[in-house]
Amino acid sequence: QVQLVESGGGLVQAGGSLRLSCAASGRTFSSYAMGWFRQAPGKEREFLAAISGSGITTYYLDSVKGRFTISRDNAENTAYLQMNSLKPEDTAVYYCAADRVVVMTTPMYWGQGTQVTVSS
Repeated sequence: QVQLVESGGGLVQAGGSLRLSCAASGRTFSSYAMGWFRQAPGKEREFLAAISGSGITTYYLDSVKGRFTISRDNAENTAYLQMNSLKPEDTAVYYCAADRVVVMTTPMYWGQGTQVTVSS
């Protein structure tokens, strides 16, 4: 069982930055790929980025590539999502997820989500 707790969301102006953190429980953090998703009001949850357990492999939704960066610190059992050049359309609840595979379609574990609001 893996428990995930996100933090770092909040209100930011367009063009600003935020860094989301996802703290994971357990001693096998490095065996899981980590991912970030988001869900805006009235929309389906969408994949944003994922990183392999080793941190070597990453991949992104095309629309956030170059603005968002996923990373992880296996010594701290934490994954991160650095978000730059934020836009009002980035407003959503952001979720981290963990799975055995880096290509995530239905992750095994989810966090509770953290709200990100970008004002224009």
